[in-house]
Amino acid sequence: MAFFRVEREVPLPAGTVWERLTHWEEHAAQVPFTTIEVTTPPPTHTGTRFVARTRLGPVAFDDPMEVVRWQPPPSGAAPGYCRLEKRGRVVHGWAEITVRTVAGGTDARGCRVVWSADVRVRGVPRFLDGLTGRAARLMYGRIIDGLLLDRGRGRGSGLGNHNGNRHRTP
Repeated sequence: MAFFRVEREVPLPAGTVWERLTHWEEHAAQVPFTTIEVTTPPPTHTGTRFVARTRLGPVAFDDPMEVVRWQPPPSGAAPGYCRLEKRGRVVHGWAEITVRTVAGGTDARGCRVVWSADVRVRGVPRFLDGLTGRAARLMYGRIIDGLLLDRGRGRGSGLGNHNGNRHRTP
């Protein structure tokens, strides 16, 4: 399995960040050649299922997922937590999303996002797990950044710390 972890500090309230990261259909706008269909009734809860379908010409595969733990961030310092199980024939494993108000701060100061996952891609040999993990970390970092884009201004993410690196979009 290829493990990766993406962390971000964002100047947005935890509830806003949670809503953006767990609006599953919106992920498709960040992943080329992919659509996402939620196959269970809203709202999202433990047991929600959705399928990401990636298609490039005649080649396509489904990435079915299920929410197996759902705990939106309450007001205060407690984190929000979501665990997804990936149950596809091509991609399987798990992903976890944690959203926590910045330590010692208020929701108005922003929050920290941690997206961890352990995935296996069918047909990719285990000796390439390191490369798969690095590629997945880059891809999911891009997805998270796109989902957290400051939509109010239409440009610039306002995203803060990226695993020790500052990121600014002009």
